Amino acid sequence: MSSIEILELIKKENGRMQKADFIEALKRDLERVKFVDLKFTDMPGLWQHFTVPISELTENSISNGFGFDGSSIRGFKEIYESDMLLVPDLKSGFTDPFSDSTVSLIGNVKDPETDELFTRDPRYIAQKAESYLKESGIADVAYYGPELEFFIFDSIRFDQKENFGYYYIDSIEGAWNTGAENNGSNNLGYKPRYKEGYFPVAPTDSLQNLRNEIVETLIRSGVGVECHHHEVATAGQCEIDMGYAPMVRMADQVMMYKYIIKNIALKHGKTATFMPKPLFNDNGSGMHTHMSLWKSGKNLFYDKDGYALLSETAMHYVGGLLKHAPALCALIAPTTNSYKRLVPGFEAPVNLVYSKRNRSAAVRIPVYSKLDKAKRIEFRTPDPSCNVYLAFAAMLMAGIDGIKRKIDPGEPLDKDIYHLGKEDLGKIKSVPGALSESINALENDHDFLLAGNVFTKDVIETWIDYKRTKEIDPIRLRPHPWEYHLYYDI
Repeated sequence: MSSIEILELIKKENGRMQKADFIEALKRDLERVKFVDLKFTDMPGLWQHFTVPISELTENSISNGFGFDGSSIRGFKEIYESDMLLVPDLKSGFTDPFSDSTVSLIGNVKDPETDELFTRDPRYIAQKAESYLKESGIADVAYYGPELEFFIFDSIRFDQKENFGYYYIDSIEGAWNTGAENNGSNNLGYKPRYKEGYFPVAPTDSLQNLRNEIVETLIRSGVGVECHHHEVATAGQCEIDMGYAPMVRMADQVMMYKYIIKNIALKHGKTATFMPKPLFNDNGSGMHTHMSLWKSGKNLFYDKDGYALLSETAMHYVGGLLKHAPALCALIAPTTNSYKRLVPGFEAPVNLVYSKRNRSAAVRIPVYSKLDKAKRIEFRTPDPSCNVYLAFAAMLMAGIDGIKRKIDPGEPLDKDIYHLGKEDLGKIKSVPGALSESINALENDHDFLLAGNVFTKDVIETWIDYKRTKEIDPIRLRPHPWEYHLYYDI
């Protein structure tokens, strides 16, 4: 059974298919479907999984879940409260392209003692955000369309001990390799120059066929794709754009997207990374996120008389994003490496303003189309290192807060912000300069996330503690190689 057939099957009754029908469909051809892989996301945002034989998939196990050790999952439970359940969501099913005879199901985490869904399960938080939007009466659905950028390298080495620390990246496309001998073989050139990797044809774009294979696999797995291309940076930076979808479904698709890209790269002897800034002195990888709210089939962000065809509702949504952006950064740009991307001069949206067409603003209003259904806003600050469920939910909650409080985003700035004078630039607020600043901002501004019990206090506290103790402090305590250049001879 193909992913397309499974997805068609689970559309029955508006996605509320009978468990028995699903089990029967999977067991109909035991030669092709022998295993069910159960996937879920840990707190930092990495997919986890375990696999059961198809015989273990019963109406009872679908309803009640499969047991696992929550204390071994980052951000979940302590050793004395480790028993957790994973309840598969039948609507998420797809044929796993990298595991023979296997259907994958994404699940929700449940506490077996309370029989309630787990408050720190990122997917459940995103589902609660969707429910909160509907209950607010503002809209029926939030459509999201993220553009994830990533690098495909030929090799990566990194290590750090008490007496050394380094990383070494290599790519046949790397501009630094124009003089390399390529292990004794001919160097044939055609390497994208720094900041000049956007849209060249082959042979400069050496990854066309690999991206074609990724796109074919995404489509077979039920993920719609609009286009793909080489991105701005040298050394194999790419982008594959998915079609928009409801928020939680899109978050599921982002996890599938990362999984498929990494595994196809590996199949070809390459390595893919969604790290925001793996290369010094060239563009980093963002996750520009397009958003719109709809109600009764109508796009609430469209107004034929508004600025860039945006409605008042959309403007207030933008106001919420910009007001809460410092706190949002703790979730949408959540790594220490994120702030090596968020610096001026590399197409990085560091300035908290909005504008039509302007890619130097944090919020851009695309104007490719004048159709009402195409009107949306694009938030350019997020990057693909985020836990997409938490990031999407947080952005939606900030937008809802903006709508409810009628937050004015101010005047648009339709000019190149990077070339403003110091006086004008000094009037513009910017994103935090480090993860520690973003975490402090989240600590001081998170009430908008607690509305409707979408995020809970324990989620915020766990996130802040994890980032400080597991990421900020370890980076702060270790010498950096460039410090030797600066200070060794002092």
